[in-house]
Amino acid sequence: MTDLFSPAQFGAIELANRVVMSSLTRNRAGVGNVPTPLIAEYYRQRASAGLILTEASPICAEGHGYPRTPGIHTPEQIAGWKQVTAAVHGAGGKIALQLWHVGRISHPDLQPGGALPVAPSAIRPAGQVFTGQAMQDFVTPRALELSEIPALIATFAQAALNAMEAGFDGVEVHAGNGYLLDQFLRSSTNHRTDAYGGSKENRARLLLEVMEAVCSAIGNSRVGVRLSPVTPFNDLSDEHPQETFDYVVTQLNPLNLAFLDVLQGTGGAPRDEWLPFDYDQTRALYKGNLILNNDYDFETAQQAVMSGAADAIAFGRLLLANPDLVERFRRGAPLNAPDYDRLYTGEEKGYTDYPFLAG
Repeated sequence: MTDLFSPAQFGAIELANRVVMSSLTRNRAGVGNVPTPLIAEYYRQRASAGLILTEASPICAEGHGYPRTPGIHTPEQIAGWKQVTAAVHGAGGKIALQLWHVGRISHPDLQPGGALPVAPSAIRPAGQVFTGQAMQDFVTPRALELSEIPALIATFAQAALNAMEAGFDGVEVHAGNGYLLDQFLRSSTNHRTDAYGGSKENRARLLLEVMEAVCSAIGNSRVGVRLSPVTPFNDLSDEHPQETFDYVVTQLNPLNLAFLDVLQGTGGAPRDEWLPFDYDQTRALYKGNLILNNDYDFETAQQAVMSGAADAIAFGRLLLANPDLVERFRRGAPLNAPDYDRLYTGEEKGYTDYPFLAG
C-alpha cells in the first residue's frame, strides 16, 4: 500500500518518500542576492525529504520584492545555487527551484532604477512591504504592456535553463500566493481588456504560455507549478475561484508536468476557517502527480496519501524546525517548535541550529 514513506516518480525526478519540503522564504541571501554556504547547509540538513522545493527565486531584477532573496538571473547567483544543489545531492536528496516574479508586491526601492513594479493592471495592493530599511506602503504598479509579455515569458524560460545549469533536478513555477502569475489569474487584480484579461481563459493565458515555454526549455518531466486557489495573501481574490482553477487544472493536463503543487486554504488559518473550495475536484480533474500543502501533521498527511487524495504532502513549518522530519515521523518522535522570531533574520539562529534526533 502506498503511504508517506513510499518512493515516487514525479516525471524525471525520483523521490525516496512523499514528504516534500514546501517553498519558504528565509531572507538570508548574500550580497547581490547570491545563495551562500549557509543556505547550502540549510538545505543539506533537510535532504532526507523526498523533494525539496526551494525558497522562491526571482527570475530577473524586476522580479524581486523582498530583501535578501536569492535570485537565478546572474552568473554569481547560478554559481551560488550550484553549492546548494551539490550539498543536497551529496546528502542523497532531490531539489527543485521555485521560479518567482512578485509583480506588484514590490516597491521602487527594490526595483532597478527606482522603477514602478509591474502588474497585470495598475491596482495598488493594500498593505506594506519591507524594503530593507523600513516598512513602506505599496505603490500603484505599472500595467504590463502587451508588447512586453513575450519577453517576460522568455525570462521564465531562461531562468529555468539557469536552474538546470545550477544543477537542480527540476523547477516549480510560482503561480500562487498573490504574485505576478497569480495576479493575472485572479479577477480582483486583472482588469485587462486584451487577450490576457477578462474571461478565465484569457486570465489563465499568461500562466499557460509560461508553462509551455518552461517545458520547451528544459523538458516537461522536470517542471511543476504552484497554485493557491483561495488564499487572500497579498490582497487578491477571485470572483469564481472554483471555475477559474478548474479551468487552469484541466489546461495543465496536456503538458504532462512532473507535479502540481496546491496550497490549500487561506494562509495560516485553521482548516475550519478556510474559504470554500473543492480540492477533491482538483484531484479528479488533474491527471498527474498532485502535492497538497497546508496545515498537515503526520496523521492527516498519511491519510491523504493512503486514500489517494494526494501523491505527496508538502510541509513548511514542520520541516523548517525539524530537518529530520521524515525520521521523526517514522519513529513517532516529538517535534521541534519553529522559532517564529527568526524566520527572516538571525542567520544560523532559527535556521541551521535546530536539533536532530539522537542516535
